[in-house]
Amino acid sequence: MSRAVNRRVFLAGSAAAAAGGMVAQAAPAQAAPAKSAPSPTGAAAPRVPDVDVRRAALDDPSEATLAEAAVLMRRGKLTSTALTEAYLDRIERYDSTYQAYAEVTGETALAAARKADRGHGGGVLRGIPLCVKDNYFTAGVPTRCNSSIFADFVPDEDATAVARLTAAGGILLGKGQMGPLATTRATKPNGTVTTVNAWTPNDPSVDPGGSSTGPACAVAARLASSSIGTQTGGSIVLPSNQQNLTGLKPTMGRVSIHGVIPLSSTRDHSGPLARDALDAAIMLQVMAGPDAADPRTLGLPELPDLIRAATPVVARGGKVRLRRATKVGVPADFLSGQKELRGALLDRLDAIEGLTLVDIAYPADWNLLTGTFNAARLVERTEPFRHWLRTDPAKFGVSLLSWLQGLMLSGDEWLTAQRAKNHLLREVLDGVLSRCDVVLQTGPVPFDILGLPEIGFPIGFDAGGVPVGAILGGQPYEEDRLLEVVAAYQAVTDWHTRRPANPASKARLRAAVARPRLSPEEAAKASA
Repeated sequence: MSRAVNRRVFLAGSAAAAAGGMVAQAAPAQAAPAKSAPSPTGAAAPRVPDVDVRRAALDDPSEATLAEAAVLMRRGKLTSTALTEAYLDRIERYDSTYQAYAEVTGETALAAARKADRGHGGGVLRGIPLCVKDNYFTAGVPTRCNSSIFADFVPDEDATAVARLTAAGGILLGKGQMGPLATTRATKPNGTVTTVNAWTPNDPSVDPGGSSTGPACAVAARLASSSIGTQTGGSIVLPSNQQNLTGLKPTMGRVSIHGVIPLSSTRDHSGPLARDALDAAIMLQVMAGPDAADPRTLGLPELPDLIRAATPVVARGGKVRLRRATKVGVPADFLSGQKELRGALLDRLDAIEGLTLVDIAYPADWNLLTGTFNAARLVERTEPFRHWLRTDPAKFGVSLLSWLQGLMLSGDEWLTAQRAKNHLLREVLDGVLSRCDVVLQTGPVPFDILGLPEIGFPIGFDAGGVPVGAILGGQPYEEDRLLEVVAAYQAVTDWHTRRPANPASKARLRAAVARPRLSPEEAAKASA
């Protein structure tokens, strides 16, 4: 489908969302997901390509990417049971330090793995253990959203995205810890930090990236093959940047958010946090598609072959090239932070055949449009939770201030913000993206506000050994273009293959490390 048609469809959907056309789920007592098709009708079954398996993955299955694990299983070199046991063993050893999981479903995961090994079921993810963020409904497994509001909530059905992953053979290993109601990094209700950055497990003060930090930490620390998170203010791409992962936030509507406890009805996105572009593509290929229970997913352009897009093109002699000629926009301030690493990224990209770097400029009102009017999201988070704000605000814990803020925004301010969003959309589509196919970003918020796709990927490490990543944003429904660029970059670099060292022993950690505690003001400032 042409880019012009994609834009028309996207603009129509954005207008419907801004007009309040989205239906949000909030209370466990109000709704559970209606049964919906595990996968889009008529969708071709995806297949993992025969990738080369690294020595590290042969020696330790927890080192394997999702694609490597699938290939090893297909060749009879690895069983789902062995892979699941490897992850459960690491969870037993190290998750008291990482605190990546809110719930571990070890017994049911092993039972599902043994069933997969006996040849039951099928699908591209057969036998692959996954972590799911704890704001997705999971049948028979608590979904607490790290909140006292949902402390006793056990859904009787899966969220659509979860249902599609398990229908494709994926195994639920557990629920990933998250920020309270998806607002900040993961903490206890009183603000005490829980999940750490997998690269600095003995220093909880290091930022792990956002509310999807549990699912991100689980993949980075080799406690799961891949995971899914949600993004409203950067919580897929930022944890990926901070923990050396590849996280893909799709275009609004690509993946159903039915059965996901909401934060913002016009900005919530569901997507994968994975070890590389190919793994992210496999996950999204399964998750995406129309769902009658989520109007945002209906009437969209056909999903492209994401797995093919994420498979690098290597010419004779080993030279990597892009599948399509692609212009990558570089903002004027892109080198203002992490200059050396970002400069090296540009050099690598510039050397890839078929890729052209072009300079772009943000409009004069960019900071106003992406900053001041960003507060409109606060109303959307408050509306589904007014009952608890009125009856028992203590249930919100340290995140209470960020919810009360939504009550303070007037109707005329909200309408002004919607007009500002429409203006920002024109500035991006007809301005920033008029000179390029994809754009290197300096932050996730603009593409969050607009619902445009973006991908976070690793580009190196800072002086302290903490991962550094970049964010690439794209045109509506062009997730494949983002994957093509990142897959080509990862074919000529090895940042994405590096894994963090294991944490110190439990005894040493207890003696040496105190967990910081966020204040209500800090939580509100950091809120998505």
